[in-house]
Amino acid sequence: MTPRIAPSEFTCVLYDVKDHIAIVTINRPERRNALNRRAYDEVEAAFRAASADPDVRCVIVTGSDPAFCSGEDVKEMMTGEQHEQSITRLTSVRPEPTPAAVAALECDRPVIAAVNGAAVGWGMELTLFADIRIASEQAKFGEIFIKRGLITDVGGLWRLPAIVGPAKAAELLFTGDVIDAVEAGRIGLVSEVVPHEELMDHAMALAGRIAANAPLALRFMKEGLRRTSYGDLREIGSWVSGTLGKLFQTEDHREGVRSFLEKRAPVFKGR
Repeated sequence: MTPRIAPSEFTCVLYDVKDHIAIVTINRPERRNALNRRAYDEVEAAFRAASADPDVRCVIVTGSDPAFCSGEDVKEMMTGEQHEQSITRLTSVRPEPTPAAVAALECDRPVIAAVNGAAVGWGMELTLFADIRIASEQAKFGEIFIKRGLITDVGGLWRLPAIVGPAKAAELLFTGDVIDAVEAGRIGLVSEVVPHEELMDHAMALAGRIAANAPLALRFMKEGLRRTSYGDLREIGSWVSGTLGKLFQTEDHREGVRSFLEKRAPVFKGR
């Protein structure tokens, strides 16, 4: 699928291809790489561009320091007009999964997440869309959706249980706890924890070893893993979107957003 936005038009994401490796960098460091609507669209377009480029054999996704991605930009995405637009999309008769999630998960090149800092909310989701995760010692991970009165996107429900096991996934999803890189390594969420300044060197070295292999066989190898390990993306993604459409309209969600903006603990009422 051709991306709707060309990489040359990106303002929130850096996109570069070097030695058959596409490097996708979320670049809103002043907002800790939080995603607004434009950033979501550019993440989607970056993965579409990588999938459409015959020169690309592997993808690395990372963030501009100090964070990997701190999730949605709450001020922009969970209040006002953009929030109303999200509700309209998610409450359609047959809601579609998050387009950026679909683009990342349907990318037929191996994807490495080089997690350089906080990866929380949809930022953690993005790491779960990758095939391999390498963490800086400064990385943190958290499925904090429950703290906003919401459920996770497809990564937490569709990928996380297969990666860390159903019980640990349930604990992370139900509590919204944030864990550090050492704990992420212990539970198998990441395959390697490295010094911060060495993260991209490690990611590039691994990507280089992958990219040296037969490109067509790599794509089929990834498809085989997807078929045997996970299941149907769009079915669970549609359910997630429909459920989020309902939860976005609850008092608990509004309280979750208010408490975040007011920097206090939320008080939920179950309505």
